[in-house]
Amino acid sequence: MASAQPEPLLVVVLGPTASGKTALSLSLAERFRGEIVNCDSVAMYREFDVGTAKPNAADRARAPHHLLDCVAPTGNITAGEYARMARQVLDEIQARAYLPIVVGGTGLYLRALLEGLFSGPQRSEELRERLRERVEQRGSSYLHRILQRLDRAAAEKIHANDTPKLIRAIEVCVASRQKMTELWERGRDPLRGFRILRIGLEPDRQLLYDRINRRAQQMFDGGLIEETERLLKKYGSAAGPLSSLGYKQAGQFLRGELTREQALHAAQQAHRNYAKRQITWFRREPDVGWLRGFGDDAQVQREAAVQVSGLGS
Repeated sequence: MASAQPEPLLVVVLGPTASGKTALSLSLAERFRGEIVNCDSVAMYREFDVGTAKPNAADRARAPHHLLDCVAPTGNITAGEYARMARQVLDEIQARAYLPIVVGGTGLYLRALLEGLFSGPQRSEELRERLRERVEQRGSSYLHRILQRLDRAAAEKIHANDTPKLIRAIEVCVASRQKMTELWERGRDPLRGFRILRIGLEPDRQLLYDRINRRAQQMFDGGLIEETERLLKKYGSAAGPLSSLGYKQAGQFLRGELTREQALHAAQQAHRNYAKRQITWFRREPDVGWLRGFGDDAQVQREAAVQVSGLGS
């Protein structure tokens, strides 16, 4: 009696910003006939190039890439929408008998793809506006106290200063008349049909920060301010990614709020802080095969290839 065919493999390359995820994913794609699926939220937006460290034209020629430059500058993409798009792409790659490689640092999008998100109630702009007014009047800690009364478990997981998440959590509780944590546990829809291999990059922290600082410097030297100015003139505040790392500080320089040097240092600090949050987030991911070093290190690439070979047969 023939044994059942194993489910197809899905490789996930995760890690903090500037850890070399792109280099590692390209190495694996070339070695194992792979196609790369972007999991970086800002890289999905068209016209945001310098500040996103997207794969360049030469990199994209080395392997097929998906979910880059697919959202309009003034558009909006939620984690749930990303998960639906990415799952469709994964099915298409699998049908071609290629290896899907998901790569990026947006932890919530990755969780939505692999574990699913609950289907919460629709957004209520009226309620959101009332809550934003409360924040202006009384501070975000006021919303945190409201959430503690509505859903203590959710309040314990959301920082008192994280206004967007507090607003959404309160919105879900009020609209559904249920606790968000209970909806979350009941409503998730995990990805099925793949064996998932998570490969995590864990470079030395100081070396990572040095690389982050250099990358931010290269972005400023490579036209980030000019790109930000062009996007501001074209779209104004309607382009949401202008508030993301690097673009926000470039905008502060353009408005005269910071000198160029101050804007650069602020961007470097913001990217380092983001890396810390990513490391904390990804440490909670299950079954990650952590590799010490950067994704462009030859030894790291060999170790990752051994992991893929071990599951790919």
